[in-house]
Amino acid sequence: MDNNKLFVGGLPWSITNEALKELFAEFGEITEAVVITDRDTGRSKGFGFVTFKNEADAKKALGMDGKKVEERNIVVNVAKPRVERKDSFGRNNRRPY
Repeated sequence: MDNNKLFVGGLPWSITNEALKELFAEFGEITEAVVITDRDTGRSKGFGFVTFKNEADAKKALGMDGKKVEERNIVVNVAKPRVERKDSFGRNNRRPY
């Protein structure tokens, strides 16, 4: 499991990738910060991921859990690996586009 990658939930709808990176920059070097968006509308889904260069910095950033960002309390956890979901026919539940 990658303990350098954090899940960040409860994000304000207005936050950008760059703003998310800046929010966590004080804890160490970030290799990636991404806000997850809806593929059809392009609007934020209210969560994202921040990946640090090393695990020690990621652990420090866990202290952001419960902090207020633009009047919303964010949730910060170590990211869990993505689980592939199947539909009722046993196929991967992915859109073809």
